[in-house]
Amino acid sequence: MVRRVAVIGAGVGGLASVKCCLDEGLEPTCFERSEDIGGVWRYTDSVDGTRVSVYRSVITNTSKEMSCFSDFPFPEDFPNYLPHSLLLEYFRMYARHFDLLRHIRFKTTALSVRKRPDFATSGQWEVVTETDGVRESHIFDAVMICTGHYQEPYLPLDSFPGIGTRFKGQYLHSQEYKDVEAFRGKRVLVVGIGNTGGDVSVELSHVAAKVFLSARSHTWVISRVSNHGFPFDMVSTTRFNHFLDWLLPSALTRRIRFWKFNSWFNHTNYGLASTKSSKFKVIVNEELPFCLLSGTVVLKPRVKEFTESSVVFEDGSTEENIDVVLFATGYIFPFPFLEESVRSLIDDNRSLYRCIFPPQLEKPTLAIIGLVQLTGSIMVGSEMQARWVTGIFAGWNKLPPTSRMMADVLKKKPLVKRNPSERENLKMSFIGYTDEIAACAGVKPSVLRLLLTDPRLALAIFFGPCTPYQYRLAGRGAWSGARDAILTQWQRTLKPLRTRVVDEDSDRLSGWCWMCLLALPVALAAGLLLSKPPQLGCRPWAG
Repeated sequence: MVRRVAVIGAGVGGLASVKCCLDEGLEPTCFERSEDIGGVWRYTDSVDGTRVSVYRSVITNTSKEMSCFSDFPFPEDFPNYLPHSLLLEYFRMYARHFDLLRHIRFKTTALSVRKRPDFATSGQWEVVTETDGVRESHIFDAVMICTGHYQEPYLPLDSFPGIGTRFKGQYLHSQEYKDVEAFRGKRVLVVGIGNTGGDVSVELSHVAAKVFLSARSHTWVISRVSNHGFPFDMVSTTRFNHFLDWLLPSALTRRIRFWKFNSWFNHTNYGLASTKSSKFKVIVNEELPFCLLSGTVVLKPRVKEFTESSVVFEDGSTEENIDVVLFATGYIFPFPFLEESVRSLIDDNRSLYRCIFPPQLEKPTLAIIGLVQLTGSIMVGSEMQARWVTGIFAGWNKLPPTSRMMADVLKKKPLVKRNPSERENLKMSFIGYTDEIAACAGVKPSVLRLLLTDPRLALAIFFGPCTPYQYRLAGRGAWSGARDAILTQWQRTLKPLRTRVVDEDSDRLSGWCWMCLLALPVALAAGLLLSKPPQLGCRPWAG
């Protein structure tokens, strides 16, 4: 029976894991090597090679209603997209509300996590930590690793001939980037067009003499602001849209998606992406198209090589007098504290059962939380993982046999191993993955049952945004405030915008009511089609 649980890291996943352990009557001890909670979202001016944090100007890519913990909404007056300071304040509120801080040991580094000699029968782990130079050894029944996938910068210098030998300028990884001051008046090359590469390019364009952005993948750019001014993820991440993706042929859904992307601006004209591409990434950036249009950022193809002061690209073009190269090439997650026999089982998240459990272990007492990339908020995904994992540790849920878990892993694992800068292509559906874990945990909402018992709520769940509160309506850990949180989510979205009130359009509101009534048959049909038992290997709590 698992009782004592080690939680490594006090970021988003660590806080959720501590809270879920307490919900299940377990005894968590969280080890955090820094002096505070928040993980990468706790901004610091210093560049510490052992710690990754966000840059000064960062704003969340997912809105507050789509990113909150499922039983703890953001304050209604918080803006929909948050700077790091407000997000950290929310984490502090969450930790205080659920009394989590007393379970966290700050300035304590996990040096090693090793299986006990009797692991095959006990499932226990020996965890060695260090605090102020003093080492301690602890025995735990289970371990939850919550260090995420932003652990160590990935800097593939071997792929860029001349960067470390001929090039005389400065080069650095985006981990070291904090603000624009060091780049004022310089000619800068940014390598990598993920969310960080796009953000940094835009910000640098305000002070740099010139910014070049090197991209090797097809990249679609979307805005946080959708049609009619609502947060993009609240409009697009719905069960209705997820149902259409399941129902329609993939070629058609891809064509529709590309058409929507190009309805903002033609990505082919900007050299960003082609509708013929089968492999692509999606980034969030409202300003990048204008920077490309105004010439303050110039898009370039893949880098071929560097000379003393210039860069040569694969199309044969050259840019002279480059002062700084900033690599936005992602991160790796080496888990240096894990013993080698365990670390070798985790080459990426697709080698884990449900992206959480190493299936080869004799006992399922090691869980990796937050090592998943979703089309939505990682906060929500991490919390759902923690809820399922702690249920397994507490004994009310079971994993399938090793052979079945291995078969599931092999079926989903990509044939070609990708480097960190290509992991964007491996993002999984937010609703698909979260529903999968929720079904295993016995907390997935039933639209069909709600249509019969609470039609108003059912319509809000099916046609409205798939907010985290949906996973607190039923099952273990149900929250009495979940229904109200769902029905008032648009009020909290609009609240911070009501700093100047104008008359409401009553015709539009009545039209929405009629649309909901006409949509009842669609929701009923979808509920019948999608109401199926959890996948094999999930034995949810049925109480």
